[in-house]
Order: sequence, then C-alpha cells, then structure tokens
Amino acid sequence: MRFPKGGRGAFKDRPRANERIRVRTVKVIGPDGKFLGVMPTEEALEKAYSMDLDLVEIAPNENPPICKIMDYGKYLYELKKKEKEAKKKQIGSQMKEIRFTSRIGEHDYQVKLRHIREFLEEGHRVRVSVMFRGREITHKELGKRLLDRLVEDTKDLSKVEMGPKLEGRFMVLQLVPVKRGKQEKKEEKKEGGNINAQT
Repeated sequence: MRFPKGGRGAFKDRPRANERIRVRTVKVIGPDGKFLGVMPTEEALEKAYSMDLDLVEIAPNENPPICKIMDYGKYLYELKKKEKEAKKKQIGSQMKEIRFTSRIGEHDYQVKLRHIREFLEEGHRVRVSVMFRGREITHKELGKRLLDRLVEDTKDLSKVEMGPKLEGRFMVLQLVPVKRGKQEKKEEKKEGGNINAQT
C-alpha cells in the first residue's frame, strides 16, 4: 500500500488520499487544474502514481467525489501554513487596554507607551483611555493632547481605528497595528547596532 508523501502519521482530520479513498468512481482534476473526467478510482490512482504524485479527495460530498492529482505532502504543508496564519490573525485581533490619568507624569507615560508599542508589534489592537477625576473633566483638552501625543509616538506602528472621543469620564482612542516593511525593520536593527557599537 502506498501512503501519501506527507507520511503515514495522523491524517484523521485531513482529506483522504490514495488507497484511503474507498469509493469505486471519482471525478479527477489533473495537477494543472484541468478536468480529466470521471473514471474508476483504480485508474485515477495509476495516473497519479505514474506522475509520482498522490490522488487527494478534495470534495468528498460530491457524487462521485472530486479528487485532484497533487503532491499530498506539499498540500498538507500549505494547509498547516494557512491554519497557522488564521490562528495568528485571531490572536492579533485581541483587544488590549491601557489606562492613563489626564495628569500622568513623564516617566509613567514612557512606561505605558512602551507597553502599547509592544502590543502593537505583537499584532494586537489597543484601546487607550484617559480617565478624568473630579473636576478634571472640565479640562478635556488635557486628555485630547495626551492622546494626540500617543498617536504621534506610535504612528510608525499603528493607525487610529476610533477616537479620540469622550465616553462618560473617559476619553478613548483605539489603535490598530500596521505592517512595517522588511526594509524598515532592517534599517531600524542596523541603526540600533550602530548605536551599540558607538557606546
């Protein structure tokens, strides 16, 4: 029995391939995407093997099922890659929250800014809120100024998704990460290396 190139291991949740396809007749698509017709599964397998490829069931619920001649190992690799990317996006879509006071000191601002930049670099969206205590609400411009500064300090990593806007005793802003080009990251790394070399 010939097993798919991806190995004999755990393919329970993967598409059936080669001798694991139990039906007698299948519709076959060639490796170039062209429809080769309806034929006995045995004949389809011979075609796949003659090309040193696998017969993979891609639409099991069709009548007869649709199979494609391809490299099964490569196909599984692409599937895993897509799953990984989807998972990454799901993690990236999590919302992180950071809260400021309207009269935050410079040191605390820098600490929170560093956390926000880290979240953005990891691909997270960030919701930033400025809290007004007591009569501070009469000085909304302090919150606006603070959030405007934050937008400026993170513009290389993010764009504004929402705000700044007032919600009760809070002024809120939402940032979404933007992808930086490889060249930009490379230059930043190089710049950091030069600084270390000088010190």
